[in-house]
Amino acid sequence: MMERNRQRGNVLLSTLGFSLGLILLFTMVANILPQVEGEAPVDSEVDLGALTMDSFVSLGEELFRGKGTCTLCHNNLGRAPDILVMNMVDTSSERLSDTRYQGGAADVEAYLRESMIDPSGYVVASFGKKGSDDTESPMPTVNKAPLNLSDIEIDAIIAFMQSKDGGEVTVALPTEAPAVAEESAAGGGAAPAESGEAAIAKYGCSACHLISGSGGDLGPDLSGIAARLDAQQLQQAITEPNAVIAEGFAVGLMPTDFANKMTVSELKMVVDLLLKQ
Repeated sequence: MMERNRQRGNVLLSTLGFSLGLILLFTMVANILPQVEGEAPVDSEVDLGALTMDSFVSLGEELFRGKGTCTLCHNNLGRAPDILVMNMVDTSSERLSDTRYQGGAADVEAYLRESMIDPSGYVVASFGKKGSDDTESPMPTVNKAPLNLSDIEIDAIIAFMQSKDGGEVTVALPTEAPAVAEESAAGGGAAPAESGEAAIAKYGCSACHLISGSGGDLGPDLSGIAARLDAQQLQQAITEPNAVIAEGFAVGLMPTDFANKMTVSELKMVVDLLLKQ
């Protein structure tokens, strides 16, 4: 009887040990993979009475570095003019006087706005889309997908670009609550995408990559990617973009935070969609 009880105790301990091992294994896997849950934006009231030009400029800088993804191209890597080291008030005035300028802006504020909503109106020499002879800009239109910046968000970015080098801010403070407030309250979060196409639009992949016959050429062409990468390699290319660099492209061109921003389901949907290209 004692021997039988001892055997039962050993079986129970073995079962508990096995279960504990599984729990630890799943915990390790969960920590390695990108976040599993995405959080929907949280509504937030904006006190317009407390909104100052300084806070509006700060909002513009936040958008410039965050949602607007401006620093993805406008940096010191040579993909686009490095706006952060340029005096954009003086630069805008120079471009308005350039004989190549064919837009309709009459002042700096209007030019900066036009440069975001009609980027091909004036293309800086040598920064045009490949093969366009500097007549077409590779920059996405910011008030359309995938960026979808509102008028207030665009104004905030203009205010930031005017003020960062001590220039006069000419844009007016908003009289209605900025739409950006909801996204900022959630730390830049958004509801999880429900399809691969929606996830690609949400994260702006086509701003740099050619996907399904359309998109930018700042990053590798993803057409026929399945012939070059398998699912695991493609996942790594998204979550660890500097691990393996495509020939002809430099380290640091692609954001490294998709592993933190994408849900597991979004990552899988994007990979599955790209493998069908």
